[in-house]
Amino acid sequence: MSGQYEGLRSGQVAEAAGVNLQTLRYYERRGLMAEPERTLGGHRLYPAEAVTVLRVIKTAQRLGFSLDEVAELLEAAQHRHGRRDGGLRERARLKVIEVEERMADLEVIRSALHEAINAGCDDLMTCADQPCCPLPFAELVRPGPEGDRP
Repeated sequence: MSGQYEGLRSGQVAEAAGVNLQTLRYYERRGLMAEPERTLGGHRLYPAEAVTVLRVIKTAQRLGFSLDEVAELLEAAQHRHGRRDGGLRERARLKVIEVEERMADLEVIRSALHEAINAGCDDLMTCADQPCCPLPFAELVRPGPEGDRP
């Protein structure tokens, strides 16, 4: 390939980044990936940096960032002109707080499950009616950001 048709095809980009084609196309639809150029035959051609962008997206997801948060991070990276607000450092700091809160919640759940195992709880409904039930039903039930879910 030469001239205006230089670049990587969809399969090459997906393979190099360790994702499948559906993931690549989904990220395009979400606006996380720039729309690639196309050949006269309609084949997508990506710049080499598309592989890096895909790896950044997948790494950010693995670190607990939602796709909306990833989009904001990518946007902030494109428009960083001296701005320090909303960048990776601040977002990572906030994500650490969120992760620590989730870890504390998981520790409560872990302890409650160990207590249920040690108490020999075999039936959730029967256990809930017993005064000696080790499961903290009231403490574990807490509405999320959208309230109680069915």
